[in-house]
Amino acid sequence: MSTRNRGKEASDDRLFGDPKMQKKLQEAAKDMCYLLSRGFAEKSSLQLVGNRYRLNARQQIALRGMSASEQQILLRSERSITPNNLKGKTVAIDGFNLLIILESAMSGAYVFKGLDEYYRDVSGVHGTYKRVRKTEEALLLIGKVLHELGVSAVDWYFDAPVSNSGRLKTMLRELAEQNQFPWSIYLDNNPDTVLAESDHIVISSDAWVLDRAQQNFNMVAYLIEEHIPKAIVVDSK
Repeated sequence: MSTRNRGKEASDDRLFGDPKMQKKLQEAAKDMCYLLSRGFAEKSSLQLVGNRYRLNARQQIALRGMSASEQQILLRSERSITPNNLKGKTVAIDGFNLLIILESAMSGAYVFKGLDEYYRDVSGVHGTYKRVRKTEEALLLIGKVLHELGVSAVDWYFDAPVSNSGRLKTMLRELAEQNQFPWSIYLDNNPDTVLAESDHIVISSDAWVLDRAQQNFNMVAYLIEEHIPKAIVVDSK
């Protein structure tokens, strides 16, 4: 059992908890949307807006996750599958993306609801994945909910180069056997491309994947809004 927690950093209440700061992030997200919708590059837009609102590096990471262009918002919405349409389908999961956001939400860290309705966090893998206290609980919740929604098969994809991905694969396989989850777990050098080209319904909050996947299910939103009532959410709207 891990003693680690994917929770807040010491400064996060100051950076994200103050209503005035949340309002500032909302205004910044609107400005980002305006620029992105008119073809400005994300990097330069983020720098410009971040400087205008005097956001530090961590706040800019959150802002990036909250932002999207009008075209991206529409595209992602048009390709989104509702929970009622998952029965009998196969889903392809962006493993680290889904798991880390859920671990954060369940651990009391701030999570950020974007203009596109997808949730992101300010954590990251950074080459090494470390299991935390909420890892198994998050995985069991995913398995239980997908079973309730009638999903017939689940393909998990993890970045093979990330340290400890092999151990995580073993953990998922054991949980699947114990709970009779219809899971297949894959380690791939470039899982984002696999997901983007998948014929199945993709579960991810990664912007690059969402802009390319033909179908997606916003599972993080469903789980947070239906099953994690204590999640600390900063909304972009």
